[in-house]
Amino acid sequence: MGRITEAIKHLLIINILFFIAAQLLSDQFYFSMALWFPENSNFGVWQFVTHMFMHDKRTIFHILFNMYALWAFGSPLEQIWGKNKFLFFYFSAGLGAALIHTLVNYYHFREGYEALLGVGYTPERIANLLPSIPPGQFLQVEGISNDVMQNFAMAYNIPAVGASGAVYGILVAFGMMFPNAELMLIFLPIPVKAKYFIPILIALDLFSGVTGMSIFGSGIAHFAHIGGALFGFIMMWYWKRSQFKNNRWD
Repeated sequence: MGRITEAIKHLLIINILFFIAAQLLSDQFYFSMALWFPENSNFGVWQFVTHMFMHDKRTIFHILFNMYALWAFGSPLEQIWGKNKFLFFYFSAGLGAALIHTLVNYYHFREGYEALLGVGYTPERIANLLPSIPPGQFLQVEGISNDVMQNFAMAYNIPAVGASGAVYGILVAFGMMFPNAELMLIFLPIPVKAKYFIPILIALDLFSGVTGMSIFGSGIAHFAHIGGALFGFIMMWYWKRSQFKNNRWD
């Protein structure tokens, strides 16, 4: 895991440049690059790609953890696969993460939308209501649970940023390629083999996404992580049963 391979070097540079740009430029740059719900006026189809290069600009730790994981787990994969195969896998996992995240948001949005219609709101009233909800807040509506309204508001007005979905795909690939590699969490310095560590990490994300009880902190797109891991697993499963297993794409 020592040296920085070519594709990872360029990914690191692009992510860092985007992070610096987000600090220096207006919020419009951040909004245009983050991934919004398609019903939101800020949405653009290019965001399915650009959100992978954006990170929370309020803290350095988001980009720091993602870039460390990209380097640590991605380097041995690129050395085996070659640059082009690695990049194909990375962006495929990231796009898969964005797709699953958007589908889950669509479910929450429709659930809230139908609930509002059920208590007498008209489509026009809902359309006027949505832009007025401040990010991170939700409206309490009599007859509708707060969880439904909170998920409805978050689906609409909280954008997704970060390489985490693609990185989770890389984690799955690493675990399948190097199942007996020993890994450790910073706050739990006990070595655990990758074949146990990575499924446990994904299971915790699934638990947090389903229950809303996040043990990793707030503002985390858990289903994007699940999506990246799922698409990473599907690609690895297919490659192991085809000519892609041993082919390098340099």
